Amino acid sequence: MANRTLHRSILLQTLYEWDIQGLNNERIQNYLEYVVYSFNNLSEQDISELLGLAQNIGKKQVVIDEIIEKAAPDWPLAKISITDRNVLRIGLYELLFGDHQVVPPKVAINEAVELAKRFGGSKSNKFVNGILGAVYREIGEPGKDQVTKTKMPEVPFEEMPIDKKGSAVVYSIDEHGVIRIGMVHDIFGYWTLSKGGIEEGETTEEGTIREVKEETDWDISIVSLLGENEYIAYHPERGPVRKQVQYFLGKSDYTQPTLEVGSGGLDDVRWFELGEISDLNIYEDVSQMLIKSIEIITGNNDTKDDSLQEDE
Repeated sequence: MANRTLHRSILLQTLYEWDIQGLNNERIQNYLEYVVYSFNNLSEQDISELLGLAQNIGKKQVVIDEIIEKAAPDWPLAKISITDRNVLRIGLYELLFGDHQVVPPKVAINEAVELAKRFGGSKSNKFVNGILGAVYREIGEPGKDQVTKTKMPEVPFEEMPIDKKGSAVVYSIDEHGVIRIGMVHDIFGYWTLSKGGIEEGETTEEGTIREVKEETDWDISIVSLLGENEYIAYHPERGPVRKQVQYFLGKSDYTQPTLEVGSGGLDDVRWFELGEISDLNIYEDVSQMLIKSIEIITGNNDTKDDSLQEDE
């Protein structure tokens, strides 16, 4: 698998979702496909290899977790952060069950430590290195004299390529004055906003209108810009990529939506009246966009549904 370090980042995101959703091995493929669809572009071969690795880690999860508990007796598994837990699972799987001709033991440890530095807390790398190092010594330090390959160089933030995305809070007001918000549902159980990439030659507004239409069949007109967000994703060939997202408020007629066929990571789309939104499972950033939208739609800056902020 080319660009193994970047692919491990995708694998870690997949295992993170698998962990927080209850370690259901039957859903690993769904989690991987969602991560790939949302943040990365991979070849079919790379996806297949990553899926096989994720599923094998899932099958060995009980054994791996027992090893973690024995190697870190002062740290019950539940007290280890989700990120660190899954970095350890990746490192231990490759160390104990992987093909050492493909991933030498020292490489498995080093790259797990790098994952911990990138995604974990300030002491995660030392914690991961301590546990993997202890297990490595326990199994006799296989491949001790093997020479590791040079790491992929770090890319300064300002030199990273930029991908632009657009997203919209879609609303409608019917002939009776009833306000509804249109949302899509993802495989992790959250109601969220339609979002997609902006193509060359499009403005962000034009791309957002097109993406919403393709994904839900809603025809929207942009009312206002709600906010912006930026995060870093890892592309197998381009390396780290800055994803810049603009959120808009968009108005649509109250029409029946149709979820796009092959909409990876999504399984439903529907309208909700304002009073129903507080009962939904919603991401924090989406909650903030909804609060701003409702303020604009109702024309009352004091109108805030505080329960939106509780659905983390």
